[in-house]
Amino acid sequence: MTQQEFQNILEVGVMLSSERDLDKLLARALDCVMDLARCDAGTLYLLEGDKLAFKLMRNRSRPIGTLPPVPLSRENVCALAFLEGRTVSVDDVYENRECDFTGPLQYDAQTGYRTRSMLVVPMIGREGEKLGVLQLINALDESGAVVPFPADMTLVLESVASQTAVTVQNVRYVEEIHELFHSFVRVMSAAIGELTPYNASHTRHMAAYCGRFLDYLNESAGYERFDAARREELLTSVWLHDVGKLVTPLEVMNKAGRLRPEQRDAVFHRLELIRLRGEIDCLRGRATPEELEALKADTFAAQRFIEEIDTADRLDEGQLARVDALAGRSYTEADGSVRPWLTEEERRMLSIRGGTLSPEERQIMENHVVLTDRLLSQIHFSRNLSHVRQWAASHHELLNGRGYPEHLSGDQIPEEVRIITILDIFDALVASDRPYKAGKPVPVALAILKDMAAQGRLDAELLEQFEASRCWEAGEDEK
Repeated sequence: MTQQEFQNILEVGVMLSSERDLDKLLARALDCVMDLARCDAGTLYLLEGDKLAFKLMRNRSRPIGTLPPVPLSRENVCALAFLEGRTVSVDDVYENRECDFTGPLQYDAQTGYRTRSMLVVPMIGREGEKLGVLQLINALDESGAVVPFPADMTLVLESVASQTAVTVQNVRYVEEIHELFHSFVRVMSAAIGELTPYNASHTRHMAAYCGRFLDYLNESAGYERFDAARREELLTSVWLHDVGKLVTPLEVMNKAGRLRPEQRDAVFHRLELIRLRGEIDCLRGRATPEELEALKADTFAAQRFIEEIDTADRLDEGQLARVDALAGRSYTEADGSVRPWLTEEERRMLSIRGGTLSPEERQIMENHVVLTDRLLSQIHFSRNLSHVRQWAASHHELLNGRGYPEHLSGDQIPEEVRIITILDIFDALVASDRPYKAGKPVPVALAILKDMAAQGRLDAELLEQFEASRCWEAGEDEK
């Protein structure tokens, strides 16, 4: 072996140990073994199921196409080398009777190529696992004539094939771990959807918007503004941004009205009791029929009013005054005690101006970002995902410092967080599955976002790009 050949082998080892893209790895491995063996053509097969699947072919003297998979039958030279885990060398396929060379002979007949010498090297992993084969065709001497493959190259090529197999295993292991992690992330997100019917599609929608928005930003910038690593880190942050909701009390997260279900039942039961007490008073002469009818009308009107405002988006001053008036009315129990139509807690809940949550409940709900941070602190993120915890837990921060939980402002908020915030608010506005409001049309949602940007709460430039991207519109292949 010459000094240059030895140097080439060392370089192949370095190359194989550093490549992490499987397709590039296979292509470079085949090119390298063809260079080492000084041959005209080569094919690489990997095991898939019960066949050796064609992955790659090189032919330096003529164009080539694809090849069918090889059944695991010893009649085929590739299958023989694979099954027996040994290198098979053939000086001339036209003279060999050990294997069935019908395929190469047909290929030669169709293309005018002349397959002569062949070397098939099994790719065997670290623990003897058979991954595939490298098939080399037509070794060339110094003058370019086809000759048999030299015996002293077999061990070298077996070593390179084995190192290729180990690297393929490593790449596959990394891909499996990568997919396992992202499967876990998707499961965590799906668990939130199973936990509450009112948030089932939120994260999935945001991830879809985010992917299309990043595509738009890259395309409009004319360069990879968000490369693959940054894109993955941001999308992972989106998938995990609401993970804290897994431990947020359901009675708060699923609260569809200002009154909790048990409070609502208690109020309506009390109004029914008031009507029954009125009927008893009328029967016993303590109230006139006209007073009874007026009482019934008032209680039914009160029930309709409570049903109306319980899930209203926002209450006006007149509605709030009517709540106070109802709370000021009273009735007499059988034991003579005087009770209000509404308890103080019921009055307080029905007096919530916007949304369905009281200040205490809103604080619990807002705390989900703190819980997100706490849960994600338990995950050892790789270097490429080192910002996920910070970005996911900061999606309610606003540029003017009035967000939460850290009240960050301006440059303290990374661009990635600004994007997540826009996506989060937009989907919350247009969502049709929220318990406390109807989904808004896209133009209305965009108008609200623009107003927030004008107030200095959102990134106006990013919002303009978000609107231009129309990333909420799925492509035909996604509908």
